[in-house]
Amino acid sequence: MAYTNKPQGLDSLLKDFMKRLPQRKELKKGMVMHFWSEVVGEQVAKATKEISFEGDKLVIRVINDAWRHELHMNRFSIKKRLNSRVGSEVVKEVVVRC
Repeated sequence: MAYTNKPQGLDSLLKDFMKRLPQRKELKKGMVMHFWSEVVGEQVAKATKEISFEGDKLVIRVINDAWRHELHMNRFSIKKRLNSRVGSEVVKEVVVRC
């Protein structure tokens, strides 16, 4: 970013800051976990016991096999919506376990 006397909007300054942040990927992973309930909805969030990352894989633990099957069938859509919400391809794969 070149420094000028010209004022810049806060959004462009934040975007520039995020590009330079060394821990950007970890921050994005935290954002994925934060937005989980919002992206998947209240019912799925209630059926979720745990969310974590194993490398680039988002691992979801659910309460029973029925929910495991449901989320497994929708894992590509969930991955796409989460990545879209955080503005980055941070989730490479969704793994669903009981």
